[in-house]
Amino acid sequence: MRRRRFFQTLAAAPAAAALLGQQPPAAPPTPQPAASEDPKLETAAADQVADSMPRFFDDRQFAALRKLSGLVMPGINGTPGALEAKAPEFLDFLISESPAGRQQVYQAGLDALNAQAEKSYRKPFAELDAAQADTLLAPLHQPWTYVPPADPLAHFLAVAKADVRTATVNSREFNTAVAGGGRRMGGTGLYWYPID
Repeated sequence: MRRRRFFQTLAAAPAAAALLGQQPPAAPPTPQPAASEDPKLETAAADQVADSMPRFFDDRQFAALRKLSGLVMPGINGTPGALEAKAPEFLDFLISESPAGRQQVYQAGLDALNAQAEKSYRKPFAELDAAQADTLLAPLHQPWTYVPPADPLAHFLAVAKADVRTATVNSREFNTAVAGGGRRMGGTGLYWYPID
């Protein structure tokens, strides 16, 4: 049997060589980068490239939200305020992805704020000066309680104030300013930078 197997293999050798000759030559192996030479992907954060556009609120509502944010959380002692931290832009995104009840609170609250400004000063809330706006924001001067205010505008102002503060202190701008100054404030440092 061994002899027969030998002759079969010998007869198949020219056919195998012909088949191997028809295959394209193998590409040279690509050199693998060293472990310390990991490729880097150049990226840019969207907020550094262009200004965002409101996606949920209309122009009047968004202007009122910006004015409210600037008054509720101004920059203090070198830390950025809500406008520098782009809290209104973040809240526009957040509310667009929130449940319908929360969206209604914001839309109705911003509309009520504009209506009160029109009624009292004949201009939208975004165009009021600080003293005029302060009269409309009087519910924020009430002491905090566990029971939310019954008035829808006062309830909105309390919710918006908490949201603006949270969005501001957890922003990249605020955390960079605080970390750069060597200060550490309680409740901050929750911003996560993208992985390089």
